[in-house]
Amino acid sequence: MCDNHNDDITPFKGLEHEGHDTEHKQWNRRSFLQALGIAGSGSMMLGSNILSASAASPLTSAIAAAETDNILILIRLSGGNDGLSTVIPIEQYDTYADARPNIYIPESKILKLTDEFGVPSYMSSLQSMWDEGSFKAVHGVGYEGQSLSHFTGSDTFANTDLDTTGFSGLDTGWMGRHFENLYPDYLSDFPGSRPEGPAAIQIGNYGSLVFEGEETNYAFVTNNVDQLQQIAETGLQYSIDEVDDTCMYGDQIKYLRGVSNVTNEYAGKIHEAYVRGEALRCVDYQDNYFARQLSLLASLIKGNLGTKVYMISMGGFDTHGNQPLNHARLMTNLSVAIDNFYDDLACTEQDQKVLSMTFSEFGRRIFENGSNGTDHGKAAPTLFFGSGLNGSAFVGEHPTLDDPDGRGNLEYTMDFRDLYATVLAEWLCVDIPLVEQHIYFAQGTYKPVNLGFNCSGIDFPDIAYSDGEPTIPGSEEPVEPTPYDPSLLEAIVHKPFYPTDETPHIYLEMPFSAHVDIKLFNILGQQVGTIFNEMMMEGSVELNIRERMPSHLSAGKYIYRIDVQNQKMAKSVMVA
Repeated sequence: MCDNHNDDITPFKGLEHEGHDTEHKQWNRRSFLQALGIAGSGSMMLGSNILSASAASPLTSAIAAAETDNILILIRLSGGNDGLSTVIPIEQYDTYADARPNIYIPESKILKLTDEFGVPSYMSSLQSMWDEGSFKAVHGVGYEGQSLSHFTGSDTFANTDLDTTGFSGLDTGWMGRHFENLYPDYLSDFPGSRPEGPAAIQIGNYGSLVFEGEETNYAFVTNNVDQLQQIAETGLQYSIDEVDDTCMYGDQIKYLRGVSNVTNEYAGKIHEAYVRGEALRCVDYQDNYFARQLSLLASLIKGNLGTKVYMISMGGFDTHGNQPLNHARLMTNLSVAIDNFYDDLACTEQDQKVLSMTFSEFGRRIFENGSNGTDHGKAAPTLFFGSGLNGSAFVGEHPTLDDPDGRGNLEYTMDFRDLYATVLAEWLCVDIPLVEQHIYFAQGTYKPVNLGFNCSGIDFPDIAYSDGEPTIPGSEEPVEPTPYDPSLLEAIVHKPFYPTDETPHIYLEMPFSAHVDIKLFNILGQQVGTIFNEMMMEGSVELNIRERMPSHLSAGKYIYRIDVQNQKMAKSVMVA
């Protein structure tokens, strides 16, 4: 087991050790291999352009054959989400605050949803969903012998194999196995061997086995939301017209892109659904990466694409440093986007059939570290959204903060496999014997969790629930953003820094709230991607360039350009 963050007996271990960097090297290597198509869904590399020819998955296809119109959205919180900054145990508040003297959420900043539990006030966009019975949080999700490795933890939550290590483990996912059973002739051209539309769609193929089968990945995979947006708007993965005929290898590039477009048999169907659904849009989403993903999914769902499983992601949850600001930004974006998404679906009365759930490779420790952050831990909550929940509540037993393990970790109280199995059996209506086969490998028994929906007719065992009327923080006046003053532009601080040689960051300090756009250019002046493009509140943020780029960056010198209030600032940065 790779446990590089936890080689010290102290629960306050930070980043100052070689294991952390080694762990990320391993994870990035796997992501790179997946982008090349060596481990993934038939992608190939041409220069820095990833050409994908992905098809729908067996697990997703199996689900497509189930007798239900229900849709599942998997939301990956990549990096290891801090559960104690997501669901705050009011009943253990003193212990919680003592363990985190510099980063705890003040009581005045907690939206108390019940007497026992609340969420930070920056997640207040979820209050309406709580009031409408569309929000549940399951406490203490994890598994026996939980790995604190990004690589291993990500694999385990995807393949449900508890024996997974950094060197071994099943190379198929819980969804992939299911679809493979339903579509045994998936790769053939026999009529009916594949569904008419993509059984699953995944934005971002890095580091996840969820839809992986023995022979293929069963999801229609795009590397980023821009790529899927291009397919949705045009019906093509790449524009052929944009290639310059006079450039070297221009004809070859046109040919390869044309082949990729042909092999993407579902691109046209995605485009047709998008056009239909986009005409029904009734909500304006925020301009950030996560919101754009949900906005696109809303259009595909409203356009009746027919896909039953989607997977999207949000990065940045590896909060070893500066956690209060970073986590607040991430969960604010998630909360607002989720609320907008379900409002959008409600306009066409399709919200009832869409269930969303979060997952992450692990949680964080109880105790803060020396960098105003938290290190890799065990159990964390899983969040569920959707009116199909038929009531809001906190589900299960919250782990005790008074008796952590020797490294300051919360012990799990809910096996994640039981949640997966419940979603398959009770939401997607997959037969229980198949659920047990694909989740527990026929070595375990289905243990359903009453989340508010029931397809099998099974009786749910008793479990602890907490629900109630929310108590809104009202002891403090809302803080108004600092008024914009043109002279403050000169007070913006930005600089590159390098926690390690291979993790270039940008430190940005804003003296006022404003929309910030940061783009990355190579030394030829060509734009290679967008690092940040969203509203930033007054304060500072540390941006990991590699994590925020949609594609692999070659080693070399780059220029980042910051655009704030029509003023542009730039500096060079090295990528090793």
